[in-house]
Amino acid sequence: MIVATAGHIDHGKTVLVRALTGVDTDRLPEEKARGLSIDLGFAYQALDDVTTIGFVDVPGHEKFVRNMLAGVTGIDFALLVIAADDGPMPQTEEHLAILDLLGIETGAIALTKIDRVEEARIADAKEEIEMLVAGTVMEQAEIFPCSGQTGDGVPALKDRLHQVARESADRAARGRFRMAVDRTFTLPGAGLVVTGTVFSGSASVGDRLLLSPQGLDVRIRSIHAQNQESETGTIGQRCALNLTGSGVDRASVGRGDWVLAADAHAPTARIDALVRVLPSERRPLRHWTPVHIHLGAKDVTGRIAMLEEWEIVPGERGLVQLVLDEEIGGLRGDRLILRDQSARRTVAGGMVLDPFAPQRGRRNSDRIRFLQALSARDPSHSLAELLDCERGGVDLGQFAISWNLSSDEADALWRQVEMVRLGRAEQAVGIARPAWEEIQTAIIGGLEAWHRKWPERPGPEDERLRRTLPLGVTEIVHGAALLDLIKSGKVQREGASVCLPGHRPEFEGKEASLWQELAGLMENDELRPPRTRELAAETGIDLKQIESLLNRASGMGLAYRVADNRYFLPETVLALAEIAERLASKSGDGMFDAKNYRDATSIGRNVAIEVLEFFDKQKFSKRVGDKRTIERSAQEVFGESMS
Repeated sequence: MIVATAGHIDHGKTVLVRALTGVDTDRLPEEKARGLSIDLGFAYQALDDVTTIGFVDVPGHEKFVRNMLAGVTGIDFALLVIAADDGPMPQTEEHLAILDLLGIETGAIALTKIDRVEEARIADAKEEIEMLVAGTVMEQAEIFPCSGQTGDGVPALKDRLHQVARESADRAARGRFRMAVDRTFTLPGAGLVVTGTVFSGSASVGDRLLLSPQGLDVRIRSIHAQNQESETGTIGQRCALNLTGSGVDRASVGRGDWVLAADAHAPTARIDALVRVLPSERRPLRHWTPVHIHLGAKDVTGRIAMLEEWEIVPGERGLVQLVLDEEIGGLRGDRLILRDQSARRTVAGGMVLDPFAPQRGRRNSDRIRFLQALSARDPSHSLAELLDCERGGVDLGQFAISWNLSSDEADALWRQVEMVRLGRAEQAVGIARPAWEEIQTAIIGGLEAWHRKWPERPGPEDERLRRTLPLGVTEIVHGAALLDLIKSGKVQREGASVCLPGHRPEFEGKEASLWQELAGLMENDELRPPRTRELAAETGIDLKQIESLLNRASGMGLAYRVADNRYFLPETVLALAEIAERLASKSGDGMFDAKNYRDATSIGRNVAIEVLEFFDKQKFSKRVGDKRTIERSAQEVFGESMS
């Protein structure tokens, strides 16, 4: 469990932590000289061999709220410290407002310096505190009168902390590993060490992670969790990670960066969020207001784009898009604080809804419904609501990243929520069954309309047909719906085109005979059909006549024009695509190169490159450097030809 202090300067936070743990958290020479905390301080108390409480002692001065915010995000327990002689002060109020905006619901109030006042003053201070915390997350928090100097009342507070720590000790390490970095240093013989609060998941010595938002690969050499050497670090712990990686040093990472699992890496400069403006604000929060955004241990500048009304009045909530001046890491549910442009005043706070926020269409009604679905209390309710409003399907990969779901958690959720799942794992889409059936009905209707308008043509190509469907139907959903219709016999594929069963334009007369001759020659050469001039030489027919007929055959879905001088039969293209598919599936990274493909097909280097470039254009494959990945299945793109 991690406990963070909060409260006004000189109310005894550091002294109280020392009384609870025996550790002086003021580590900087300036802090000791001035007698006040400037940056975060840390202390630990082991309850037994398993449970340790970590303390984050935050500065109370208004100039150091930025440092305070870096320490309180991701904690389990807030310890609001108020001196009995002063009572609540300005930074008490701001720190309490921050705790409230962050939604830190578990905590206690330490009424310190009781050795300096009479009993009557303690009673008065309690009343002042009760009035202050009414309506906030600390409303039900117990007040512990105590003195860090004399030790009076400290055992009772310590017992309360121990009770909560033991109750929270067995919580599951949900989600992928994410640790917000708040301190970095180097150790002789060890190298780079980063410390921070683990927000989710767990990591072990030897694990490979990423520094985010930089995207740098690192490996964990050793871990100290809650001030003890450990093989693992997990949610609810303060951890120090000794990291190594190519080109990674202390200059590579700083406060506010993340160390996380690769699948949780989603750097963004736009975040859609739900925020609440403090009731104490004098003016509404208006569109395009410049602000400081605090998320995790990071402080960045940016502006607020209103998504509903053009302003949010004090005390009210609203949907906003945060347009940041630099990329940060933030996932759904992460809490954030907004301070004014000069970083002198806390004005609002809230929760990340979508780290994949769009620049265009951010205010339209469909987008607002999407964000309202993301604000549901848990992933299952959120996904169910998204499926209802996103008729074109939900990107399950983005959803899992946004909610920080591990692979096992995501798989369990996909089974729990009723939907049609489409695509490969990294591009999976979920769609509600009624919407799926509507899309298939629309496809058949689109083909019927096409055949009525152009009965002599074979049918539209996939993308042209997709453009006739309702907006929002992605290539993945459209391709999967088509493939399902083809398998069920309701639609058939003719080369690059699709049509309804029974619709098959054909050549007539002499052209039909010539086509049969050309198709036979193309088929005889198996995976490498002759070039057009070779077909002309073989048949003794003029090259221009050959090219004209093959071009029309391509338009009729009887052949694919793979290169300017080479046409392939549909079944040949399908066979070549399936070879590429097998190469990718057998490789460790899901990729293959032109040399692998040339060797597997025996069609020669030049033809192999022509075929691969054709596959890229058809969006069957995608080139990544010198290699390629498979974007959609061969059956989905090229189907089983009916010719």
